[in-house]
Amino acid sequence: MGVLLFAPFARLRAEQQTSLRVAAAADLQFALKDIAQQYEHQTGRKVEITFGSSGNFFAQIQNGAPFDVFFSADVDYPTHLQQAGLTEPNSLLKYGVGRIVIWMPSGAKIDLLAQKWDALLETTVQKIAIANPEHAPYGRAAVEAMKHAGIYEKVQPKLVYGENISQAAQFVQSGNAQAGIIALSLAVSPAMKSGQRWGVPVEQYSPIEQAVVILKSARDKDSARAFLAFVSSDAGQRTLANYGFATPNAATPPK
Repeated sequence: MGVLLFAPFARLRAEQQTSLRVAAAADLQFALKDIAQQYEHQTGRKVEITFGSSGNFFAQIQNGAPFDVFFSADVDYPTHLQQAGLTEPNSLLKYGVGRIVIWMPSGAKIDLLAQKWDALLETTVQKIAIANPEHAPYGRAAVEAMKHAGIYEKVQPKLVYGENISQAAQFVQSGNAQAGIIALSLAVSPAMKSGQRWGVPVEQYSPIEQAVVILKSARDKDSARAFLAFVSSDAGQRTLANYGFATPNAATPPK
């Protein structure tokens, strides 16, 4: 299940193209949009992205949802689809490693960098937003990290669950929660980068290795391969790195 090398992407004439239908984990909301814009500019090919939770997409794809490519926030969901014969053979590609951070608004009267996990125990923090761990890999990572830190039982009554990691981020950004454990890729986005964030130590949760796969039902498999080639190119990997993703099997991503 190593990195797959795809054929170089090439420009198609407009009359030959159909939009590439991409299902993508919500932590990619900004990074993948950025990559898709670069790709469309260079190739003229259109990319239509739907963002949501990996687990929900997994269920939808099993039920025949019309997507060509699936970017998951973990490796397990694409692997299960591959084992079920719902993907193109040998198309699974690990594209990045995510990480989680605690995020608070800049106006919070808590020194998050100094208090770290203890910040969540403050009485002023009444709600803590995370993604639903039942179908969101980032939610599972948040729960695992809190248990590792020994605070899960203390803060469990405060937890509120977003349908995906983007909704969890919206809860805390809007003030409906006073803190959130969210994806670094969202915390560095323009709307949230002014807030406080503390990177949860990566040894406190399992690596969030993320993978993409081409689906068996893809309308244009060559276009799908071309887009994945762009994602794994130097330009695509630089963009992912800008949003806090590490290269699989590489060093810890920057804070």
